[in-house]
Amino acid sequence: MDLPDPVSDTLDSLVVGAGQAGLAASYFLRQRGVDHVVLDANPHPGGAWQHRWDSLGMDDVHGVADLPGSVAPERSEQPAKVVVPAYFGGYERHHDLPVLRPVRVERVESDGELLVVSAGERTWRTRTLVNATGTWTRPFVPFYPGIESFTGEQVHTAHYPGVEHLRGKRVLVVGGGASAVQLLGELAPVTETLWVTRRPPVWREGLDAAAGLAAVTAVEERARRGLPPASVVSVTGLSLRPQEQEAARRGAYERLPMFARIEPDGVRWSDGRFERVDVILWATGFRPAVDHLAPLGLRTPQGGIALVPLPGNVQGATTAVVDPRVQLVGYGPSASTIGASRAGRAAAAAVVRRLADAAA
Repeated sequence: MDLPDPVSDTLDSLVVGAGQAGLAASYFLRQRGVDHVVLDANPHPGGAWQHRWDSLGMDDVHGVADLPGSVAPERSEQPAKVVVPAYFGGYERHHDLPVLRPVRVERVESDGELLVVSAGERTWRTRTLVNATGTWTRPFVPFYPGIESFTGEQVHTAHYPGVEHLRGKRVLVVGGGASAVQLLGELAPVTETLWVTRRPPVWREGLDAAAGLAAVTAVEERARRGLPPASVVSVTGLSLRPQEQEAARRGAYERLPMFARIEPDGVRWSDGRFERVDVILWATGFRPAVDHLAPLGLRTPQGGIALVPLPGNVQGATTAVVDPRVQLVGYGPSASTIGASRAGRAAAAAVVRRLADAAA
C-alpha cells in the first residue's frame, strides 16, 4: 500500500500501536475516510500477544474479543502467542490497514495546530493522534530493601521463562492478579511455590453483567479524575479455572502477606520469618506505556491522564482533557480486549469531530 511520506505529508490522524485497540481504531478511522497511518514498534503483527509465554494456550486466556467486522479465534489448546498474532495479521491484510513497522515512537510534541511524532530520524505531522501502546513494554517491579542483593533469579511475568525452566526450583510468586493465579496453577504441580500479596485476594464464583459494569465504571472514574489507571481485576476479584484446581489442592493459593525485605537467598518478614527461595517471580503488573507523550504535559499531579467522560459509555472515555487532539485507547476503562475495540470506535468518532471543529 502507499503510505504517507513521513516528511512532507500532514495526516489527519496517526495511531501509535497495532494491538487490539490500535487495529480497532484504524478500522473505524478507515470506515470514516480519515487519512491516517499506524506506527507499530513490533517487528510482526500481534501486539503484546506475540511476546506471551509459550505455555499460555487459548484455553488459558480470559478471552480475545472480536475485532470490528471480524470473529476472534475460538478457544483451543494452541499457543495464544501463535493464534492471536495470526488473527491480527490476517485482519490487517484483509482490511488493508496502513500499518508501518517496526517503528518505535519516541516523542510526541505540539507544533501549533499540529502534533509532531518522532521515531528515530523519521517525523510525522498529524492533526490528531490515537495512542494505543498498552502496557506490555512497561513491566512494574516494586522496590523492596535488599532487592539488589538476591543471588537467585528474578523475573517478571513479561519475561516468564516457562515451567520447564523453573521445574524443581523453589519459586516465590509476588502479586495478587490473574497472572499470579495462572502461573501458580501451572507451577505448583511441578515445583514448590509460595504466594505473597499486599492484600488478601478476593475470590468470586462468577461475574454477571451488572458486576462487570460496576467494575469498569470504577476504573473509568479513576481515569476521569486523572488518577493512575487500575486494573479491572482489582475491582472484579479472582476466580479459579478447572486447570488450576490441582494447584489449589496443593495449597498454592494459601497466600502470605508481603515480606519486609529481600536477602541473598530468600525473603524475610517483619516478624522474623524467613523463606529460602531460588526464584522471585514478579507478577506485579504493568504501567501504561505513555512516556512518549510526556512533552504534551497530559499527566495530572496525581500521575494519571484525565479523560473526558462519555455519557452512557464508560469504555468510550478516550479524549485527553488537557489536549483533545489526543485519544487514548486501551487505557484505563478500555484496557481489555472488549474495551479496546469499543474505545477504538469512540476514538475514531472523536477524531472526526475534532477535524470537523478545526475545519469550521
